[in-house]
Amino acid sequence: MKKNNYLEGFSKMSREQKLSTMARLADDPQSFTKELKSFRYADDPIQQRFEQFSENILSNYHLPFGIAPNFLIDGKLYHIPMVTEESSVIAAASKAAKFWYKHGGIQTEKISTRKRGHIHFSWYGTPGELEKLYKEFEKKLPSYISELTGNMEKRGGGITEVWLSDQHEELPDYYQIGLSFETVDSMGANFINSVLEKAAELLKTESEKDHPGKLEVIMAILSNYTPGSYVQMKAECAVEALNELDGNTNGAELAEKFHKAIEIADHSVSRAVTNNKGIMNGVDAVVIATGNDFRAIEAGVHAYSVDRGRTTSLSQCEVNGGVFTFRLRIPLALGTVGGLTNLHPLASRALEILGKPSAKELMRIAGAVGLASNFSALHSLITTGIQKGHMKLHLENILMALDVDETMKEKIKARFKNQSVSYSQVKAFIEGEL
Repeated sequence: MKKNNYLEGFSKMSREQKLSTMARLADDPQSFTKELKSFRYADDPIQQRFEQFSENILSNYHLPFGIAPNFLIDGKLYHIPMVTEESSVIAAASKAAKFWYKHGGIQTEKISTRKRGHIHFSWYGTPGELEKLYKEFEKKLPSYISELTGNMEKRGGGITEVWLSDQHEELPDYYQIGLSFETVDSMGANFINSVLEKAAELLKTESEKDHPGKLEVIMAILSNYTPGSYVQMKAECAVEALNELDGNTNGAELAEKFHKAIEIADHSVSRAVTNNKGIMNGVDAVVIATGNDFRAIEAGVHAYSVDRGRTTSLSQCEVNGGVFTFRLRIPLALGTVGGLTNLHPLASRALEILGKPSAKELMRIAGAVGLASNFSALHSLITTGIQKGHMKLHLENILMALDVDETMKEKIKARFKNQSVSYSQVKAFIEGEL
């Protein structure tokens, strides 16, 4: 890309002007323009809807939309939509789902949907004055925000708790008012932020009335740290059932290896981060497919994983009395109404495939896929190693990139069977240099 191409007024350009401007920065402007146009929807209303999701749109970025079939969750069978570009994620989840289908499926142990947000403010008065202000604020809050909370309360949601938090020892003059929310089937970000901003308005008004100049509202915003909105899933079987997973390792040995692998993730930060990333491979794919905010989920999950002062494993494993238990506890704030869940056509279809679940049901589904993803990844790591499965799919990607015919594909697959492979090696084989 050429340097020093500052763009004045880019946001005011038409879509075609933006595309033409970017094309001038490409090596082949004509090819660049043609390719980006090819990823737009021919149906203009759909394209217009997509362009309302973001800004300065040139085209659409497509990711694979796949299915992990046969997940038995709390006695109900699901075929789960997943959106991911990472090779083997859907295959791994599907493999685990198949095993656990035969052994009782994956069950929900605990679930909660409390979310929270805060009014962050500075206070320059006395503690007694603040306590008096807070009591007045708390008394007037329900009626002051009723126009925002009325509909949510009719659906069984609303504010569940309000509290004052003194943070001035961590940061001078800093305090919070926290609010806990139940948002039913919506993720609730817009609702929570609207309520918080309205509540902050009340706090400022009450303060100026009796304590002028002593309070400064810094911001009012939801928190993506949601330890009160979580799901705990488990899968359990007889240790002997693990014999089915691997012909070379008996169930008792596998169970012990699983247990040690989780212990390592619980004690090694380096391993914990990678272990949890493997869980999120599955969770994110479900979150994206259903039009939820994977960035918020990721932020909350990884904050939760350091709750003990360092990153630890989100999954746990027990082997007791001949029973193998694999467990996952993960914070999730998901919705099935509002936002992209209704506006993105494929998100709507994904929810339709899942049987139009409630938010709690979707939390169970995403948690089950996270558990399955972790179970499969650990099984590969403690047996054949992670690269065997990855290399097979990596080779498929190389063959796609090189655009070889079917005869050559079979020759290449035979040549590189059961070994690591690189793009340069495959190319050298095609050219007769290997």
